[in-house]
Amino acid sequence: MQGLAATSAPSDAEAAGTAAVIQIDGLSLTFETGDGPVYALSEVDLTVDKGDFVSFIGPSGCGKTTLVRVIADLEQPTAGHISVEGVTPHQARLGRIYGYVFQAPVLYPWRTVERNVTLPLEVMGLSGPERSQRAARYLELVNLKGFEKKFPWQLSGGMQQRVSIARALSFEPEMLLMDEPFGALDEITRDHLNEQLLRLWERTQKTVVFVTHSIPEAVFLSSKIVVMSPRPGRIIDVIDCNLRPDRTLDVRETPEFLEIAHRVREGLRAGHSYDD
Repeated sequence: MQGLAATSAPSDAEAAGTAAVIQIDGLSLTFETGDGPVYALSEVDLTVDKGDFVSFIGPSGCGKTTLVRVIADLEQPTAGHISVEGVTPHQARLGRIYGYVFQAPVLYPWRTVERNVTLPLEVMGLSGPERSQRAARYLELVNLKGFEKKFPWQLSGGMQQRVSIARALSFEPEMLLMDEPFGALDEITRDHLNEQLLRLWERTQKTVVFVTHSIPEAVFLSSKIVVMSPRPGRIIDVIDCNLRPDRTLDVRETPEFLEIAHRVREGLRAGHSYDD
């Protein structure tokens, strides 16, 4: 419940003098349905620090997206504590602390690329010149300069998703929440966008929370990987990724990469011991 977040105890990171961007303690969520309760999350503890790229990985239905939606104030926990930038998720949403990138681009087909990107800025009441400047800035950041006047139906799926990322960045949030943004794309396009997203993260230094089913994607992108069990979602392992920041796709053939991927795979396998 939302009021729980305001009373959360200081985290280890806060005690050490580095306040966490996201602090989750003992969080559980149960959906009440006509067929009985569905236990989506159970006793989740997690700290996300400023500038982290954190990937949630686990089997389908394990609560990865639900956990991101709790962070985004789109679902309410039934127990436990959560704070986002030191406030409740509700306050963080009202303060526009995060941008959300969905599995599908969710673009309006009758609006140009530029006008899709500027939609949240219109809602915020920014002036026309400021909206145009921001759209140009963030479309260039996602390598879509020159496509401002195109319509979504004139773009590939990968380009549409980059428009949605530019839109999420346009109001300059502190963090990005990304729910399997590349899951529906072919492997070649996905690899290309993985590289682009990594460069984008390096340039913006934003905190990213990312949902994926792909072990290679999680290892390639992340500074930290959160391995989750089948429903009810629990955290099985939190793995630090210390790959070089300027890595390219070639890093996937290195012993370091393969060692991390093996640990993720072992965590996923161990997590099935919770399964009924």
